[in-house]
Amino acid sequence: MFGAASLHWFAGTRTRGTWGIVYLFKPLFKPLFKSRNQPPMKLYTGDLSPYSAKVRMQIYAKGITDIAFERPPGFFQGEFNKTSPLGRIPALDVDGDVMPESEVIAEYLEECYPTPTLLGSSPRVRAQVRTVARIADIYLMNNIFMALPQVRRASRVDAIRDLFMAQVTRGINALEHYLGEERYAVGNTLTLADCSLVPALFMCEHVVPTMDVDNPMTGRIRTAAYWQRIQQDPHAIRVLAEMTHGLAERRAGRG
Repeated sequence: MFGAASLHWFAGTRTRGTWGIVYLFKPLFKPLFKSRNQPPMKLYTGDLSPYSAKVRMQIYAKGITDIAFERPPGFFQGEFNKTSPLGRIPALDVDGDVMPESEVIAEYLEECYPTPTLLGSSPRVRAQVRTVARIADIYLMNNIFMALPQVRRASRVDAIRDLFMAQVTRGINALEHYLGEERYAVGNTLTLADCSLVPALFMCEHVVPTMDVDNPMTGRIRTAAYWQRIQQDPHAIRVLAEMTHGLAERRAGRG
């Protein structure tokens, strides 16, 4: 495969034969040119943030190397809304334009870096990917977040905790229906469904029990089996290591 210097040499040569080569191999060169033409991007992220972890896993899986990671300025002081109006992470700074919401960011990155695709190869597969990702985002992660104030036993309201945990259980039960026995959440290749599920299931295993509730994966055969399989994927391993580090820092009062 030609390197970047070779591509520039081709582009600067005026012979008809060389231009013919460039035109012939244009589909191969297009992803490289597109990546080089992207404006500067910076992802505001945190190790423990599951929605940030979702985007980081997508970035790792797509092999994107020109997005800088940065901790959100003033996040724990409630001042990050000066940078991004919603005040939440992740947020993607695209040449000064700050884009919020993990799902919006994920779709944007899929359009900017279409190869390899993490959405699937057909409309039906893409619908399955989006369904599993939505279950992870809305039924699992969002409800766990809403229940976090119930971690403290002294101020816990059991009815509130149980309300949110019922929705988590609803999501896990749905996963039992949608997950198969393939290597990944949808088929045998990694997709955005996995990028959402990995941090969501980390939260189920490590955070939910701190509210004196059983890990919701207990007794869910397909979900538990998927959780064991996906932890062998190198991109999942990387993200889970970051989240584990973030959780340790949080428990030590350092993050």
